[in-house]
Amino acid sequence: MNMILKWILYALLIMAIAWVMPGITVTGFISAMVVVLIIGVVNVLIKPIVQFISLPINILTLGLFSLVVNALLFLLAAKVAPGFTIEGFWSGFFGALILSIFTPLIDKINIKKKSE
Repeated sequence: MNMILKWILYALLIMAIAWVMPGITVTGFISAMVVVLIIGVVNVLIKPIVQFISLPINILTLGLFSLVVNALLFLLAAKVAPGFTIEGFWSGFFGALILSIFTPLIDKINIKKKSE
């Protein structure tokens, strides 16, 4: 139940980001659900490899290059996901930044079942 609720909240967050950020569009709730799924797959499969490769530059920039990596992976998700478009790097950068800010809040949600 928690996973489905978090998936829905992430989709709503993607829709809110598209509403707030110029240059980011999502066609509907189903598209936002697909975007969340694609971002999850990208974060599990591709992000660790990219972070390992970019580790020296990340050390030199004191971790700020991670924001660029997040933006590029967000843009990659937009290329793959139907109904989700990002018009430029800066729109993707700030969209990924907003997503990164709200992700810990959604991850803290934990609903416990009532005991009968």
